[in-house]
Amino acid sequence: MNKYNLTVNGKNISVEAEPNTPFIYILRNDLKLKGTKYGCGLEQCGACLVISDGEAVYSCSTPISDFNDKNIITIEGISNLEELHPIQKAFVEERAAQCGYCIPGVIISSKVLLDNNPRPNEDAVREALSRNLCRCGTHNSIIKAVLKASQEMNN
Repeated sequence: MNKYNLTVNGKNISVEAEPNTPFIYILRNDLKLKGTKYGCGLEQCGACLVISDGEAVYSCSTPISDFNDKNIITIEGISNLEELHPIQKAFVEERAAQCGYCIPGVIISSKVLLDNNPRPNEDAVREALSRNLCRCGTHNSIIKAVLKASQEMNN
């Protein structure tokens, strides 16, 4: 067991784990952050995405050792407890979720996109979300929500 220090959603955390433990297990089991979902375990669906130092990273296949001394944001850290982040608000307004299983990863991808490209066009949104699989078929609503969030964040 090794000790790892990281910042998760603004809080300094120290955990002990085997170096090859997938980070999603640390999030869900040790830190009790259940918003990040385990989908395929093969980097194919994006349900497990978290932000690590500004980049979307698969937590299902990336070991805890890769997150040592990193700043991580999970879906729980996207907004404060007072109000929704504009991305989350746009997803609600556009009804961009059905079952909701993929949505945490989609929102993570959307946030990374908008942090790096505040005014994306539809093609850029589609490209940024290409790592996220939605089986419910809400793709058009998701794209509308991301574009709406972009407008809201830039007004």
